[in-house]
Amino acid sequence: MKKKDVPQDDEGLLEGKLREICYAVDDDGKYVAVHSTGWEPKNAALQQAWVGVNNKIESVKNEVVAGKLSPLAYHMEKNIMNVKLLSQYSGIPKRKVRRHMKPGHFNKLDSETLKKYASALNINTEELKTINIAGERK
Repeated sequence: MKKKDVPQDDEGLLEGKLREICYAVDDDGKYVAVHSTGWEPKNAALQQAWVGVNNKIESVKNEVVAGKLSPLAYHMEKNIMNVKLLSQYSGIPKRKVRRHMKPGHFNKLDSETLKKYASALNINTEELKTINIAGERK
């Protein structure tokens, strides 16, 4: 692909914060790095993927509100983490992470365990104990 043909189909998905590097041929026939703001098919796929992510977050949030899951499950989903990944980041065994996703067990957690989860999720312990009712990620 020629340098002038690198797609610049910006749909605001990354809010102008990120651009990706594509390699293209310049006028001298050499490969050069060129910034791209996006490519329409890729942007469409990303939008569709984010709709799925946000739908799953909303579903988990509803289960937390209904008392079926603990806020830990919500924050895991919001950070696109599964039990294995959170276990690795927090140092808490997978079976305990699964147990802590239940409200009864989560509500009995000591401050040290809450701190481990909060650190792994990049939030504070007070945020960990609640869910964001109003908004989600964009």
